[in-house]
Amino acid sequence: MDLAARHQLRRVAGLRTELEDITEVEYRQLRLERVVLVGVWTEGTEQDAENAMAELALLAETAGAEVLDNVYQRRQKPDPATYIGRGKVDAVREIVDVTGADTVIMDGELAPSQLRNLEDKLKVKVVDRTALILDIFAQHAKSKEGQAQVELAQLQYMKQRLRGWGGNLSRQAGGRVAGGAGIGGRGPGETKIESDRRRINDKIAKLRRELKEMTGTRETKRLSRHRNQVPSVVIAGYTNAGKSSLLNRLTDAGVLVENALFATLDPTTRRTTTADGREYTMSDTVGFVRHLPHQLVEAFRSTLEEVGEADLILHVVDGSHPDPELQIASVREVFADIEGASAIPELIVINKADAADPLVIDRLRRREPHSVVVSAKTGEGISEALAQIEAELPRPGVEFAVLLPYSRGDLVDRIHRAGEIATLEHTADGTLVTGRANEDLAGELAAYAV
Repeated sequence: MDLAARHQLRRVAGLRTELEDITEVEYRQLRLERVVLVGVWTEGTEQDAENAMAELALLAETAGAEVLDNVYQRRQKPDPATYIGRGKVDAVREIVDVTGADTVIMDGELAPSQLRNLEDKLKVKVVDRTALILDIFAQHAKSKEGQAQVELAQLQYMKQRLRGWGGNLSRQAGGRVAGGAGIGGRGPGETKIESDRRRINDKIAKLRRELKEMTGTRETKRLSRHRNQVPSVVIAGYTNAGKSSLLNRLTDAGVLVENALFATLDPTTRRTTTADGREYTMSDTVGFVRHLPHQLVEAFRSTLEEVGEADLILHVVDGSHPDPELQIASVREVFADIEGASAIPELIVINKADAADPLVIDRLRRREPHSVVVSAKTGEGISEALAQIEAELPRPGVEFAVLLPYSRGDLVDRIHRAGEIATLEHTADGTLVTGRANEDLAGELAAYAV
């Protein structure tokens, strides 16, 4: 239902003002921004540059744009004034004129001065990679926490890029004279840009307070799991690698699945059990991407802390991607920014085996020996992945051997859910159980030790 609502266009009867009706396809075309993509290739191979531009095109399409053309330039480093250099600005201007584009998207984060210079020369709207990703997040965030996180990231990005006209838009003149030359000439006072920046700072402070309250709810749930010593598994990885599909396949979570970048932003946690009955939780997280904007990493820190608190990380990789090694490196860069994530056991899950090249999978298996190969779409390798996950989960630390009276069936049930049973035998005096349990449960079982 979520997927249908995202793609559906509804027409309200009686509100049409066009002289002639138009089809939904034509209506979609009218709504799409027409964009030209521009990149700077500073390192790596030519294939790396083309893969980066292909990913930028997917991001633009996900945001609701029609890509008309894309160009990239080989440079040692981006030009400090216009990012691509004066000559290439003229070339891009010609492309914009010929194609009729209304937006230029740059594959990088532009400084405020670069953004201003490019818009002045190209005469169309210029958007950088960071603003593009923030726009996608704003479209796809559904929960109150997710929307607040995205708004916080957008405001932090916008605060550095406000444009104003100095003292011309003064908000405080002094005296009765509108021109600002009151008694003694007290100066222009607060300008429009300063007023805007102050309001943005106030809004950022308010959002941070709201997110802190929401983080308290998440922390309470996390402490409850820790108190009950329920192991947690976190699914992380590159965007569109198949994390939500894998969670659905492993736990029947029913999370929205779409072949698009950043289709799901709101984390989902489901409780599931191992083959021998032990309970653990499995959580989906927001997808990562090459050069993920630092504003988003900061805004989503409370969500990403799920990764740092996990007992096992399932690092999902798209085996059919042109450069899966880049995906792995990009995700591990984000892990390095999350406190405690680097020390957590990591299991590489190579997904989309049904569409991947076997030679690529073999190459990844040699590079990452601690890995499994699955297809969330067909179910291939899922049982092997579950067995590996169960083997990687932390085992209860205390061994026990107890004879439980039949009146304490509740303890037998808790051993099934939170412990590990080696042997179980029903005798005339009660249930004889041996196995392993956590310290709290072992303390309750000590009264029945044999």
